[in-house]
Parts: sequence; C-alpha cells; structure tokens
Amino acid sequence: MADQIELTIGGLLDDIAKRYPDRDALVYWERGIRHSWQEFNALCRRLAKGLLKLGVKKGDNVAIWAYNVPEWVMLQFATAKIGAILVTVNTAYKSAELEYLLKQSDSTTLFMVKSWKDTDYVATLNEVAPELTTAQPAALTTAALPFLKNVVFIGEETPAGMLNFQQIMAMGEELPDNALTAVEATLECHDVINMQYTSGTTGFPKGVMLTHYNLINNGFQIGECMKFTEKDRLCVPVPFFHCFGSVLAVMASVTHGTAMIPVELFDPLKVLQTIEKEKCTAVHGVPTMFIAELEHPQFDSFDLSTLRTGIMAGSVCPIEVMKRAVKDMNLTEITSVYGQTESSPGITQTRTEDPVELRVATVGRALPGAEVKIVDIESGATLPPGKQGELCARGYMVMKGYYKMPEETAKVIDADGWLHTGDLAVMDESGYCKITGRIKQMIIRGGENIYPKEIEEFLYTHPKVSDVQIYGVPDRKYGEQVMAAVILKKGVEMSEEEVKEFCRGKIANYKIPKYVKFVEGYPMTASGKIQKFKLRDMAIRELQLEDAGEAA
Repeated sequence: MADQIELTIGGLLDDIAKRYPDRDALVYWERGIRHSWQEFNALCRRLAKGLLKLGVKKGDNVAIWAYNVPEWVMLQFATAKIGAILVTVNTAYKSAELEYLLKQSDSTTLFMVKSWKDTDYVATLNEVAPELTTAQPAALTTAALPFLKNVVFIGEETPAGMLNFQQIMAMGEELPDNALTAVEATLECHDVINMQYTSGTTGFPKGVMLTHYNLINNGFQIGECMKFTEKDRLCVPVPFFHCFGSVLAVMASVTHGTAMIPVELFDPLKVLQTIEKEKCTAVHGVPTMFIAELEHPQFDSFDLSTLRTGIMAGSVCPIEVMKRAVKDMNLTEITSVYGQTESSPGITQTRTEDPVELRVATVGRALPGAEVKIVDIESGATLPPGKQGELCARGYMVMKGYYKMPEETAKVIDADGWLHTGDLAVMDESGYCKITGRIKQMIIRGGENIYPKEIEEFLYTHPKVSDVQIYGVPDRKYGEQVMAAVILKKGVEMSEEEVKEFCRGKIANYKIPKYVKFVEGYPMTASGKIQKFKLRDMAIRELQLEDAGEAA
C-alpha cells in the first residue's frame, strides 16, 4: 500500500497542531478543559520534557493505571515524543494482576490515579510494593518490582513516596526545547511505542508490542472508514487503556484533526449529556454501552441530531441494538470493527455507505493495507468464500510480537507473517466477514476478553480446589458470563460464595465467576480432553439460559 504514513506519533501531533492550531483537540466540559491542537501539543511537549528531566529515556517502559483522565491522553503523546513505551494497565486490575504486569513489563515509572470503582489503587500498590510508603519520591527500591523507580500521582494530595503529575509538568519548564528536539531526531516510525496487555491462553497476560507505524496507520484507516475530518467531534466513553480507546478513538481522531471529547467514567447519562452539549458527530461503544444509553429513562429528552457515525464493537452486536442506534440516535453511518490488540487492533470494518443489513450481519471487509484470508483449521489451506475456517490477517498493522515471549509470538504469527486470530469466520464473495465462533476458549463479557486459563490458574492456588474448569455461558445483558465447574479435594466442603470471596481483590471483578458448580468429574473425549462445550450445554439447561443465548 503506497500511502502509508511514515511519521512518529510526536511528529504527527506537531503536524496536526500546525494544520488546525485553533480547533478543539481535547474537551472535558465538566472540568472546564478545552484545549486547541496547538495548546494540546504544547502540553504534551512540556510533559515530554518533564519525563526527560525525571530520567525517563528512549526505550524505557512507562505504565499508566487510570481511567479516562486528561493526563492519560497527554501521556500517550508525551511518551511517544521521547521514544518511551507506554504500558497500559487495565483499570479493573487488582493486586495479583498489577504485580504481574509491572514486573513482566519492566516498567520503570508508573502514573496512577487514586482509585477506580471499588479499587483503592494506592492501597493496592502499597500491598504489592510496601517499601513505597517510606521511600523518597523518584528513588523507590522494591523487592517485588526491581525496575520500578518512580510513581507519579494524578490528583490532589500526593500519597507517600510518590511525585505529583504537576511536578513533572513543572520539571518540563526547566528543560530547553532543544533537549527534546535532540531526542526526537533519534526516533524511527518502526520503534515500539505502546504495550497493551492481552489475556493469554497460557494463563498469563502478554504484552503486545505496537509501533508508531502500527498505531498511526491503523488509526488513520479506521477514521477514513468513518469519513472523519477536522469538523468531527468524537465522544469517547470507551476506556483508553484498551485499544478501542487509545487507537480506534484517539489515533483515529488525531490523524484527522477530529476533536476528542472523553467521558471519564462510563455513565449513560454523561454520554448523552456530552453528545448534546458538545454537538458530537460520532460516538464509540460496546453494545452494552449503547443499550444503557438507549434504555436510559431520560433518553428522549436529549438532542442527538448532530450524531452521524462511530463504532459499535468489542463483542457481538445484537441486530436490534444496531437498528435502534441508527434510528433513535441518528447514527445512520455507524460502523463495526473487528480486530484484536495484536493487530493494532483493526483488521476489518464496515463502511458508512454499507446497507444496515451488512453492518449488522458482518464485521465488514479488510481495511486498506490489510490482507485477510480464511484457512482450514486442520490443513492451513486457504478456503473459498462461504466456508468456515480461522481468520488470518497480514499487513502493516501486525504487532512486533509479545514482550519477552518469542515462543508465544511464533504461535500466532507464522513464517509468512500471517497473524492467526483464533477466531472462526466465513467470508463472502465481496470479502465481508462474519465471525462465527472461536477456536480458543475465550469468553467475551461486555467487551472484555477473558481467558479461562488465567482464572483457572488463579483458582488452582486455593487449598480446597483439586481441579477447575472455566467457561462462558450466555447472558442477556453482557453477552456471556463466567462459570466455574470445581472438583474439590477429598473430604472438604466449599460454598459458591467462598469461591467468589477468594477472587475478590485479587483478580478483576469481571473475571470472578458469576456461577459456580461443584462436580465429581468432567465430560471427556476418548483421548482424555475435557469437553467444555458439554459443560456449557449442561449449564444452559440447568440455569435455563436458552433465551439469553438468542439475545446475546
């Protein structure tokens, strides 16, 4: 593909700031924040210099654990301007997951907010790194996390051992511009600049290494499919830590000069208020978000006439929800995207001019510059249209690999550069794809990917558990819910609540099994493989979830 953009993310922002200096870049109307592209770029440059002054170098890994605060977006560009790698931490993580990610990623610096929902982030970090409470700021030494030196707090009243975000901004004032320019001159567009963790089928999350080139070009093509221009205004209620927020929203906007109007914490009322107040032309969301907006008791009182496009993705889009979004939210040009973190993330997308039937029944066709094929699971041979097989993708958007996991990388990217998605699909004569199932045992709950192995590994650590199998069961609201079938050790008893209590505070709430069943054994194949689909079928009958499956 000839028209690939060969810029760094910092260079892209400089370019957009020159082209649209006075247009809105980032707006948080409730906070009274309204930055033009010129102002936003200046803030990102100052933060980049502050990071340099702190001692963050090109190639260092910098983690962020926060919901959609303004500092998140600034950090996404500031780290890119100095060639540091932004490591995104899931807001729902608890202590065991946080410790694993910070350790595996070799992060030297962590930016964080005070809390999110029921999780006190400060207390959680102190549990993982107790030395923080007595450490000098910017001089942390902790046994659990040998690389971590700096913790930067976003908010008022900085906890012990941490620096404050405003101090980093002030440090940026002390450094001359040419110090930043010198670092920028050493950056290449194929450098890794972002690391997002995706739950691993092996039981542990893997750091997906993405480059400037991956993210800019994917964001550009995604924006093109929605016909974004500098006149568009995108409401962003999806989380930044996920590629839906950081790429399909932020990079799609920045490549087109489109205004970003985030919602800090998802709340259907806030989304509706934001769209009306800021005259948004686009909105993103997973199906559950759109359902919550459409079903809000005050829905009819909002003027959503400015809306035109956006993305509904993250899990299977129910037909009725898509139709209602088109009819009742004026989203006549809404699109759906299919992809995964390993592909930056977009592989296919529907187009604004596609008929509603195609936009509902398929995940679109390959994005420009992406190749897509469907292969036979057994032989690997490319299949003709209409035949079900594994969807494979190749092109500019495929990740560099998993951080420090060459064997895992080789399992998903073959010798010819094809990314094996693990998803089953059928492609029609026109190249439109329909996702029909999964080879891997992934559960998708409200747009969050959950790998059973990860929860199984965690539950194996309970002294009463002999064996455990995790699988998804249909759910009307979330698409799927997590279920556990547990075999106990001889002579012990355990309750469903005990299993859930063991998980609380250690793994993300959305991974905690909603249903727990105690069993004597599992259905097996002749070769001794456990048949999870039979466990699922039994659960659907016993819990009477037949209707939920049709709605999901």
